[in-house]
Amino acid sequence: MTGQELSTVAVSAPGKVLLAGGYLVLDRAYSGLVFGLSARINVVAQEIATSEGVHLNEIVVESPQFLEAQWRYGYHLADQDGGIKVTQLQVGSRIVSNPFVETTLNYALTYIARAGRYKPSHSVKAARLTILADNDYYSQPTTTTSTSEPPSSSSETPPASSINATRAIAAGRFARFPTTLSGAHKTGLGSSAALVTALTAALLTHYLDRLLFGLDTDQGRQVLHNLAQAAHCAAQGKVGSGFDVAAAVYGSSHYRRFSPAILGQLPEAGAPGFATQLGRVVDGKEEDGAKWDTEVIKDAVSLPAGVAMRMCDVDCGSQTVGMVKQVLAWRAREPEAAKELWDELQRRNDALAKVLKDGKKDEIRGAIRKVREYVKMMGDKSGTPIEPDSQTELLDALEGVEGVYGGVVPGAGGFDAVALLVRDDKESVVRLKEFLEDWSREKGSRITLMDVKGEMEGVRHETLDHYQGWLREV
Repeated sequence: MTGQELSTVAVSAPGKVLLAGGYLVLDRAYSGLVFGLSARINVVAQEIATSEGVHLNEIVVESPQFLEAQWRYGYHLADQDGGIKVTQLQVGSRIVSNPFVETTLNYALTYIARAGRYKPSHSVKAARLTILADNDYYSQPTTTTSTSEPPSSSSETPPASSINATRAIAAGRFARFPTTLSGAHKTGLGSSAALVTALTAALLTHYLDRLLFGLDTDQGRQVLHNLAQAAHCAAQGKVGSGFDVAAAVYGSSHYRRFSPAILGQLPEAGAPGFATQLGRVVDGKEEDGAKWDTEVIKDAVSLPAGVAMRMCDVDCGSQTVGMVKQVLAWRAREPEAAKELWDELQRRNDALAKVLKDGKKDEIRGAIRKVREYVKMMGDKSGTPIEPDSQTELLDALEGVEGVYGGVVPGAGGFDAVALLVRDDKESVVRLKEFLEDWSREKGSRITLMDVKGEMEGVRHETLDHYQGWLREV
């Protein structure tokens, strides 16, 4: 990094949907078909101006769409090559932790200080990071009030008394919610992976010279992928396959996970040797025994012309971690039966990917049905509601809507989302929305078609005009 003024930068990373490969992607012997989404997590990084001669060791992170969503951190160089360690500071009368933000700061700032070859006090200046999530990441209340006015860039987060606590306030791409972040209901689009990826990308772009990091280069995306995978894995307790981070970085792709041992050797942030070990892992040098074996094949995934992937929010929710444990426990109890089922499901997933890649629209429905058959079988054998009966009934009925090719309960499954392949025209969308409204009334549920669509692109730079009115003066 050089001594020039740090620029204000904005980046975004997409959400994800694992159309095929739920549970299989946990094992390197299998792979998944993952799509990036048009819904994005956006992060803007700004330097905090200080008086001449004053050095402020503080990182401020805020999500102005939610109440009480500001986190402040001090940072210092840990002893014995422990890297940069952040310490959360009190905001108001209490401290509310955000493990994904805190872990990402520990990992990204440590890598930045090491890559910059400067002392941390010189290379890491005070910064403000603003997070803005596209609306589809959170279930919208049934009643909304439109406004074109985002919160003033000079004001604090509005108090709860200033917002009707029963509704969200729509403001273009970014709604303001009358709740804290922890009180918002996620729609299962991969917000944590998109957040960690966008936050890491914003920090790397903000602090490092383009000679050291470029988001638009293959090497830069590889560094981002490895660093974001390490941070996200640590933040969620070293579980998961990493397909969601790969989608956030690269967009839609055929994905095979990395070997867990690559990250298993990392010490905790701040522990002796963390900085050097993190650098080796992120740089992925074969001589250091940290070469990544992830497979991300972009050109193996596409949709036929005139076909779109759409998502339905079922607004119910599932405990993914508990479901994964249950499936893996069944696999351990009945390894031969499980292998036979997983092998056949992999063949069916690959067949679906080929149908989509080859543009064979008339074969989509049959290929999806074959995948669903074995997903349902996996759920029955493991006692896990991967495709619950209520979702089976819904998906079967949706096949009768003109313009709908078929759909699945994506990823780990459960009750919180449905992914559909549909004809990409207005008439089909109108019919689909009308069907879902009728279905919701009849079943006493709430199922809505989200605006989000599948798209191919991963992380990218954004222009600041997207966030007019949401950024504070610094």
